[in-house]
Amino acid sequence: MAFGLLTNILIVFAIALAVGMLFDRIRVPPLVAFILTGVIVGPYGLSLIQEQSDVTNLAELGIILLLFTIGLEFSFRDLWKIRSIAIVGGALQVVLSFAFFCGFAIVMGLPPNQAILMGFLFSLSSTAIVLKILHQRGEIDSPHGSIALGILIFQDLAAIPMIMAIPFLASIPQISDTPFLSIDSLISLVITDLVIVLVLIALAKWVVPRVMHEIAKTRNQELFLLVVILTCFGIAWMVTFTGVSLAIGALLAGLIISGSEYSHQATSIILPFRDIFTSFFFISVGMLVDIRFFAGHFWFVAFLICIAIVAKALLATAAPLALGYPLRTAVITGLALAQVGEFSFIIAQGGFNTGILPAEIYQVFLIVALMTMAATPFVIALGNPVTGRLCSMPAMSRIARGTCSMDDDRKSPPKKDHLVIIGYGVTGRNLARTAANSGITYSIIELNPDLVRAARAEGESVIFGDATSEGVLAHAGISTARIAVVAIDDPVATRKIVGICRRLNPALSIIVRTRYVSEAQDLQAIGADEVIAQEFETSVEIFTVVLNKYFVPRSQIESFISDIRADGYQMLRSRSPQHGTLPDLMRHIPHVTITSMAVEPGSPLDGVTLGEVSLRKQTNLLVLAIRRGNDMITGLSGETRLLAGDIAIIYATPEDIARGARLFSRKDGA
Repeated sequence: MAFGLLTNILIVFAIALAVGMLFDRIRVPPLVAFILTGVIVGPYGLSLIQEQSDVTNLAELGIILLLFTIGLEFSFRDLWKIRSIAIVGGALQVVLSFAFFCGFAIVMGLPPNQAILMGFLFSLSSTAIVLKILHQRGEIDSPHGSIALGILIFQDLAAIPMIMAIPFLASIPQISDTPFLSIDSLISLVITDLVIVLVLIALAKWVVPRVMHEIAKTRNQELFLLVVILTCFGIAWMVTFTGVSLAIGALLAGLIISGSEYSHQATSIILPFRDIFTSFFFISVGMLVDIRFFAGHFWFVAFLICIAIVAKALLATAAPLALGYPLRTAVITGLALAQVGEFSFIIAQGGFNTGILPAEIYQVFLIVALMTMAATPFVIALGNPVTGRLCSMPAMSRIARGTCSMDDDRKSPPKKDHLVIIGYGVTGRNLARTAANSGITYSIIELNPDLVRAARAEGESVIFGDATSEGVLAHAGISTARIAVVAIDDPVATRKIVGICRRLNPALSIIVRTRYVSEAQDLQAIGADEVIAQEFETSVEIFTVVLNKYFVPRSQIESFISDIRADGYQMLRSRSPQHGTLPDLMRHIPHVTITSMAVEPGSPLDGVTLGEVSLRKQTNLLVLAIRRGNDMITGLSGETRLLAGDIAIIYATPEDIARGARLFSRKDGA
């Protein structure tokens, strides 16, 4: 028996590995590969698994561990941070989707309990697939990524009462014949539930934290793993006496531990086991898919797949639009959520086991769900082409006023030689404040209505719109601007914005903030002049602190940082020295740098010419250029006069710069 189980596991893993590698090449999520593995090894495929109950038992463990880790990772504090989109947007999306698909099922002739279950199944989306794809695309922190995450969190929470409602839905056909619960049964159930709740409160408040604290003091990972597993399965087993499933009991166990300081360690220990056993659940689902049924009802199933994707995308788009988010953000969010979720499989299996879903309808659901999941990467990729087409339609632009183009409520006078800030997050806000303090004229573009509202409350004049639209950029005066700074967390939109800015203003200096340095070359090829990568800037900050600890002169550190940034972080990318560029040449000339120094009022250089002061002979400082206001003076001679407020661009060694700095400073007593 044990040998047969081992054989089945080896067969499943071997096929899952081969299918997973193939699907990874075409960017299809591994979850779909697991379901297809089940199709291959199952009774409707090659019938390679003789004891299907073995895989089913392992799948049960996977569901328990999945809900346990969801409970561990759940945080009311994190939910409160995104409460607007998670609670309001998530509730709106779930209600709209439930109403549509429940009504569609009734129109198709299904009885009420089956129609309600169909509403449950198609109102949920796949957290695992959506977050993985957004992470691969670098869009997890983008506006649509944050909205999708909030809605998915609400969906995961909404799945809990849906699972608990399955026994009630199963009893609906008998309601007219016999009561759902007798008085004695109801009293017994209430007393049992009350006792279980009190026990859970006691465990959460006193028992579990104390036990885990004592185990943690031993610093024994094996004992810690045992107490986590014992808590998970022990509480799950205990709550089954109330009629609740093991999976919901495991979720409650996770919530009990999540409030303690040991939740992160427990999560890290459980995750590998969860991933292994959860894969068996999706493989067991795949075993139930009948390929012959799909072939025999191909056009009907294909029609339902199209209905599911289009309807879910439209209904999920409506939620962020109702909250005031831009059309582009809402549409990409809707496309990201246009698939059936993993919790839907759990609900569907419960409905099938309790007799709510007949075998044929269950087959239809499995195939439709599988195909919507497999199509997710390709559906998300349609985001930018679809929004571009929608925003080019005058009727759509009028309907979604301010989300395709600019907010016309706030007109600003024409600007010239100004700064355009695209994105009013932390970077954009700090840049705007610095520009204001320096007297630099600037325009701000932002498509998050909450940030726009906050900025206007601070007195900023912000253009509300999508910077991937030429109309928005034109409204910000991009064609007459000197500099544009792109500081948003959407890499796809960033590349599009850079290309449009370069086309509208070839002389524009474009500075881009990006998360990863791997994006730098693509952005520079599109038209960015400078790309500042957050991951390397973190390294710069760290080695600045380290060099300070070793008492390296500040001037040398600043020169070092300047060279690294000017060289596109090449030194941090490779150990091999590169030659031929000006920054590299400067780095190979010892102790020479370029810096800027301001001429202070009353200093020895205030009002004198370069010939009179003989700066080169006295201090070895070579003046390359002078910035006076908005003008840059490069044709220097002995007759060039220095004035208070001038910024001199100096080429010299750090030591000579330090000695010559006194000439630029105000005289004592002046």
